[in-house]
Parts: sequence; structure tokens; C-alpha cells
Amino acid sequence: MAPWALASAHIFSRLPEKLANDLFAKSRLVKIAADQTLFTAGDPGDGCYRVESGLMKVSVISPTGSERILAIFGPGSLIGEFAVIDGQPRSATVTAVRESLLRFISRAAYQEFVQKHPEARDHMMMMLIQRLRDTNNIVAAASFLSTKGRVALALVGLAEAFGQDLGGGRSLIKQKITQNEVAAMAGVARENVSRTLNEWMRQKLVSRTGGFYTIENRKLIEAEAET
Repeated sequence: MAPWALASAHIFSRLPEKLANDLFAKSRLVKIAADQTLFTAGDPGDGCYRVESGLMKVSVISPTGSERILAIFGPGSLIGEFAVIDGQPRSATVTAVRESLLRFISRAAYQEFVQKHPEARDHMMMMLIQRLRDTNNIVAAASFLSTKGRVALALVGLAEAFGQDLGGGRSLIKQKITQNEVAAMAGVARENVSRTLNEWMRQKLVSRTGGFYTIENRKLIEAEAET
């Protein structure tokens, strides 16, 4: 596959479970409603969050107001970890796709924890490196992929993150994702997403039931993600 074809495969950012549980043992619970913003790009970087339940999206907003979704986070994912490393302002905006429950720790608490558990710093560094690789892949995809290729890449990434293997090359994306969200992930107009998905549905490459998309022919959709 093309090097950017699975740019969203690492859509979750996780620490080993025991390490994460220890790190967040004294955390503060934060409940956030659907469509509520957790923080905005430029806000103070005062700590990081772990998603306990729900779904969150990381995005950047252009001066004209258009949105580009960089990643979608489900349970177990870390959000805002850049801030606990460098203490700089938030680099992106994070919003709840649906009602979510998170745990928050301050930068000071993180620094204290890694003094006692230096292996946590190594794991965090590896996560940050993967984030950088994914960002490079997103830039490459935007530069070289066709519109169909970008939509295919978004679907493959969602299947990597939330997919259930149904056998026979079929993958159910076990999260309800709108065409607007696919468009924001792919970096293309919603009308182009609608046109592409409708074409693939006619070709029986993709189906949609009850708001859930199924990739009916993963091999062909992955091939589209290379074009």
C-alpha cells in the first residue's frame, strides 16, 4: 500500500493499561456533552485527559471556519498529551462527538508520576513520535491522493480504529459517523463524500444500515486509498 494509506491506523493513543491506570489513579472526572468543546487551539496546556467512554474528535479550524478532523478518539485514548510534555498552549481543538466521560491529570501530577515511573516518559515519547508520523501521512495524503482516495483513506482509518471484522473482507465500523465527519477527516467537500459513497454503495463496496457504515470489500477500498 502507499505509505500514507493507513495514516489513521494509529487513531488511538494509548499507554499500557496498568501504567495508564496508575497515572490516572488520582485523576478528576470530567463529563462532557455531545458537541461540547473540551478545549480550543491556543488554550493553556494545563494537563491531559484519558477517554473513559464516548467519542472525541481532534480538529483544526481554518480562518474561513472550515474544519479538518485530524483524529477521532475512543475509550482508552489520551488527549492533550503534548501539554504535559512541553506546557505549551493547545495545538488543536477537541470536541465531543457524543456524550463522553474523561479523566484529567495536571501537568504537575504527570511530572511527579514520571519521576517515580520513568518508563511512562518512554511510552509517551513513542506515542508522540507516532502522532508525528500520522501527521506526516495526513499531509502526504492531502498532497497526492485523489478525492476518492482521501475518502477511502478516511473509511480505512475508521475501520482500523472502530472496525469489526465480519469475514470475507467485510468490516463494520462500530461508530455512527456522518458524511460531514467523513468529509472533515478526508479534507474534501461533503458533496464529494456523498457522491463517492453513493457510487460505492451502487457498486456494493460500501453499505450503510442504521447509521453504521460497512466496508463490503476492504481490499478494493484499500486499493482506492492508494490512488
